[in-house]
Order: sequence, then C-alpha cells, then structure tokens
Amino acid sequence: MYEDFVATDRWTEEPLHCVWKGTVVAIATRHADATDIRFAVNDRPLWIAMPNTAWIEQKRRNGKVITDYLAAQAAGRYLKGAIESGYDNGREMYTMSVEEVLEHVAAVVKEAGNVAALPTLPVINADAHPAEMDFKLPGEPETAFQTEGLGAGRANPGNSPGVPPQRP
Repeated sequence: MYEDFVATDRWTEEPLHCVWKGTVVAIATRHADATDIRFAVNDRPLWIAMPNTAWIEQKRRNGKVITDYLAAQAAGRYLKGAIESGYDNGREMYTMSVEEVLEHVAAVVKEAGNVAALPTLPVINADAHPAEMDFKLPGEPETAFQTEGLGAGRANPGNSPGVPPQRP
C-alpha cells in the first residue's frame, strides 16, 4: 500500500519513489509530542510528524488503537496526497493535524478492509552495520557516528558493546 509506492509530482511530473524507513517517537529525540514516520523519497529523507494526541483521540472516538503498521500507512497516504496535489515542496518535515491523522487512518483501514490486511513493514537487515542505520533527524547537526568519530566498518575500540566511547 503506502510503505513503498511511486507518486507523480504535480508540478514537475517527476515520479517519486517513496519508501518507509522507520518510525520514531519524537518525545525524546526532538522534544515533541509526536511520532515521526521517516520515508526516503528518491533517496531524500523526509519525515511526517503525527501528533501523539491522535492516538488518544482515536481510542476515545472508537475504542481502536493506531498500530505502528497503521501509522506508517496513514503517513504514506498523506505523503502521496501531498506529492500528487502539489503540496510537497521539498521540505524535510511535514506535520499532520490530529484530524488529518484520523482521516488518513480511517481511509487506510477502509482501503485494506481491516487492520489485519495491512502489509507488514520491511525488516531492517540484521547483518547491517549500525552505521548504515544511523540517520540524522531534522535539526541535528550530525549523526551519532559522526559525533563519536566512528564510521562504517570501524570498531568501537576500548569499550564494551552498548557503551559509548569516552570523550577526551
């Protein structure tokens, strides 16, 4: 459905390949009460911020929850609409309102038939080096691997697994 799709830009008629890359609860990462859904659009990072209050409102209105799969699909549907309507202007982050989240959630469930019919999200390659999964959030000056001076294929010398290197 909307985890991997192609949308045509309204203004340039360029086909844009959009692929879901991850879901991050942004409370800790950027001090926002939002869940950020990351897509690669022709390999360019793009984030859809969904307010966490949408999860509460969904539960209040109909007793149902928004799962990770459903959130990713709703964000993808929103992104596809933004591209095809000409709303996409190359920004790194788009913010949905609570009503937009609920509207897209309902539309995705209707298209799928039920939540059990939603496609599963891709699994990150377990053999990938952590540097390959390291990404920069909007507003961050650098990634964790850049900060720590590590790169793909380099070890974490002198430290136990999971313990960050000591700074001088």
